[in-house]
Amino acid sequence: MQCKQQFRNLLLHIIWRAVTAALAIAVVFALTVVLTPLAQAQTPATSGGWTEKLLYSFCAQTNCPDGEYPYAGLIFDAAGNLYGTTQSGGNVGGNCGTYGCGTVFELTPTGGGSWTEQVLHAFNGTDGSTPFAGLIFDAAGNLYGTTEDGGAYGEGTVFELTLIAGGGWTEQVLYSFGNGTGDGTAPIAGLIFDAAGSLYGTTVSGGTYTCFGGDECGTVFELTPTAGGGWTEQVLHNFTGAYNDGAYPYGDLIFDTAGNHYGTTSEGGNAGAGTAFELTPTEGGSWTQQVLHSFGIGTDGARPNAGLVFDAAGNLYGTTYFGGTNNSMCSCNSCGTVFELTYSGGALVVPGAA
Repeated sequence: MQCKQQFRNLLLHIIWRAVTAALAIAVVFALTVVLTPLAQAQTPATSGGWTEKLLYSFCAQTNCPDGEYPYAGLIFDAAGNLYGTTQSGGNVGGNCGTYGCGTVFELTPTGGGSWTEQVLHAFNGTDGSTPFAGLIFDAAGNLYGTTEDGGAYGEGTVFELTLIAGGGWTEQVLYSFGNGTGDGTAPIAGLIFDAAGSLYGTTVSGGTYTCFGGDECGTVFELTPTAGGGWTEQVLHNFTGAYNDGAYPYGDLIFDTAGNHYGTTSEGGNAGAGTAFELTPTEGGSWTQQVLHSFGIGTDGARPNAGLVFDAAGNLYGTTYFGGTNNSMCSCNSCGTVFELTYSGGALVVPGAA
């Protein structure tokens, strides 16, 4: 129970809106920025090693209008510019309080080898707040992402940033979560596009089922563009937290070539320690969820927080926050794992799992 509580506290889905949560984030991620800056470049050294170079340090001004605490990764455009998000900084006061609602930023390389940072959008709460996830591009060069909080109902958003003629970017909220009809809340993960231009993602809470501690168990959702320029949201799956289902999906989704979704949940499954799952579309337009693996059995890991990746053979790879065999020096007697799921005999298995 102590490990489960520690995990949930670290991921902040118990204390999202409390002031103490904001302070905890500031302390943890200030240390992370000092020890392992997220805005960095690594280039091969002549000896075969790697050399690290600091590209940008956030909060360069009072109240951090340039953003602070970048949680997610980066993406490149074709010109070599970098794009990302910060979960706080930007606008302060009003809806954004002391720490700010977060930003979307661009880093542009200069001729002298340095980089210039520009805030493309500072969230104001009404249009979103606290972007944990990274960004994706569409074919036209527009940016898409999620915010955990803010929007019309204060439960998170999906947003688009559109490059306008002459420079600058315009932000549009495509969807506000938490409309009270079984909708998801708190989208922490990023988005993916399908070939038709629909967006897919997860919410770590919300939905129609209540899980541990009174929180809803989370959802997988789809946003479909409409002819008038709007977007329609559909919940593809409501997690239940049961032995044959998961709860609290924090990681990004991925597709296979057949259009099936794959992802992880940090809790639920046979041992309550998380799952790897697949969502398969049916002819009637609904989706069927299947647990590919339940974690926490033996030494195969527990609490997968991130998403999955495929190799060329169709095997899946990911990480777990807890679990594994090396436990002498780690909190709660578990240090975490990197795992592989291999398709074999009609089911995916973790090699070496008990």
